[in-house]
Amino acid sequence: MIKSFLNLLCISTLVFSSEQIVLVVSDDFNASTAQLACYENGKQVFQTIAVNLGKNGLGWGIGEGELSHKKGDVLKYEGDKKAPSGIFKLSAIFGYEKSLKVDMPYKYASKNLICVDDSNSKDYNKIIVAQGDEKSFEHMKRKDRLYKYGIVVAHNKNAMKKRGSCIFMHIQRGEGIPTVGCTSMSENNLKKIIYWLDKDKEPILIQIPKSAGEAIKKRFPELTNSRLLL
Repeated sequence: MIKSFLNLLCISTLVFSSEQIVLVVSDDFNASTAQLACYENGKQVFQTIAVNLGKNGLGWGIGEGELSHKKGDVLKYEGDKKAPSGIFKLSAIFGYEKSLKVDMPYKYASKNLICVDDSNSKDYNKIIVAQGDEKSFEHMKRKDRLYKYGIVVAHNKNAMKKRGSCIFMHIQRGEGIPTVGCTSMSENNLKKIIYWLDKDKEPILIQIPKSAGEAIKKRFPELTNSRLLL
């Protein structure tokens, strides 16, 4: 029993020890727009940014630490056009340039790079080089250039069937235009975040409706004075 408690304590400490936090807060679960602020060691580093969420708002996703769900709260599922709500690691940067000098792992979005969204595939929710037999996927090198730059959000890392895949932060289609489940913003703002992120500082995304603000402040005291959580 003591060993189990210590293991849980260590996991909790690891999960919430990030030096860099990207905080996204929407008015409620149905909102398709939100505000984003970046924090390093509790201090905001850029001006607040307007972002777009899924067309159908937010649904609780699978991340690094489950927040208490209220009865009736919606969960994130494949194809629901909801962005995931919760706490997620930011694991990599991707883009159309063959190399990019950033402080994060970088994936070159070649024409053969895909993200698999077929729940029945062994590669579900993975970014891979296409083998030719994938049934459902999206190209990482899109013709509309929304993925010219992007950040991989580590949602549903264990690929739980039908719980959502291929979640990114990427360039917006236009101001106020929602996504099908990602978080989008202007190219200039996205690049600010990309060049700021540092893998050694364990960056995370906290993406929530305002109603979850108090729970976040308890877990992340450094965000207590965030204007987004007031």
